[in-house]
Amino acid sequence: MKIKNIEVFSKNLALTKPYTIAYKTIADVENVFLLVTLENGIVGVGAANPDLEVVGESPSDVLKNCQSDYFQKFIGKSIKHFRSMIYEIGTAFPDKPGTLVLWDIALHDAFAKYLDIPVAAIYGQHHYSLATSVTIGIMNVNDTVKEAEEYVKLGFKVLKIKTGQEVDLDIERIVKVNEKFRNIKIRVDANQGYEVNDLEKFINATKKLGLEIIEQPLIVGKEAELARIDQQYRSILVADESLKNSKSAINFTPSPQPFGIFNIKLMKCGGILSAFEIATIAKAADIDLFWGCNDESIVSITAALHAAFACTNTKYIDLDGSFDLAEDIVSGGFLLNDGMMSLPNKAGLGVELKQT
Repeated sequence: MKIKNIEVFSKNLALTKPYTIAYKTIADVENVFLLVTLENGIVGVGAANPDLEVVGESPSDVLKNCQSDYFQKFIGKSIKHFRSMIYEIGTAFPDKPGTLVLWDIALHDAFAKYLDIPVAAIYGQHHYSLATSVTIGIMNVNDTVKEAEEYVKLGFKVLKIKTGQEVDLDIERIVKVNEKFRNIKIRVDANQGYEVNDLEKFINATKKLGLEIIEQPLIVGKEAELARIDQQYRSILVADESLKNSKSAINFTPSPQPFGIFNIKLMKCGGILSAFEIATIAKAADIDLFWGCNDESIVSITAALHAAFACTNTKYIDLDGSFDLAEDIVSGGFLLNDGMMSLPNKAGLGVELKQT
């Protein structure tokens, strides 16, 4: 079955509520979408929202790249060769993960729909339901506890609290949430906001709270300083901004490993195929997988969940990136029940384009 048409466009998606992380406040997000139509009418859907500050490519860059004449060459190509097309695009657009992920997701969706199976089934599904964390931005103590209470009422059992601006306030926020919700798991994401002394202070103050993970505490480039941290606590440190692709994954496998967990984001590495390269390296090094996201469409969030469920060493997911979108171009995709994410038994990603 051959590709008959391709369509790429961007859409600015508003958030229902802005939030703050260590280095910026976010109120709306631009996502780029790709529709790959096959001769039989099947439409594969892709979406991309790379973070310019993390990967050096913006959604506007993705749109410009994908509107170039280069991609017209794929019209008339058989969808059976989707993997070779993804590799070809990666070679033509090196270090452009947003451009690559857009095509990777759309081609996976189209091929799986062609086979009439879910994307995860292409590679073998190992997980069927996992608890996702839901994110609380940087705010004062009272507002942090209030927002945590709102999420707990919705059934979420794992909270990820953004930190990284003021370590003493961060400690107070975490302690207060823990006091209020003893049965809730807490994850922390510093977004590169700490120095190693801050991290040590934070760990010492919270070590009895049983934090599940501490994500990207130090700025990219200072990973070697994490060797100062006891291995017991390095095992719960997560590489996020430091981990962009398989090359960086290899750098963090020798002992002493600075991170015990790898955060894979499709928007960082370039899609499902690139994610599996990181997952393979992590498995060989006994490193667990944590699947994260940006503020993304249901399309790419669902793609990440398919990839996560196809990896045996997946342990954590943080795929809440579409929860606060005020709008999207699709419906369907993942299922969410009391904070647990699963996949419907539908072909491709299981998403449906909304009528416009």
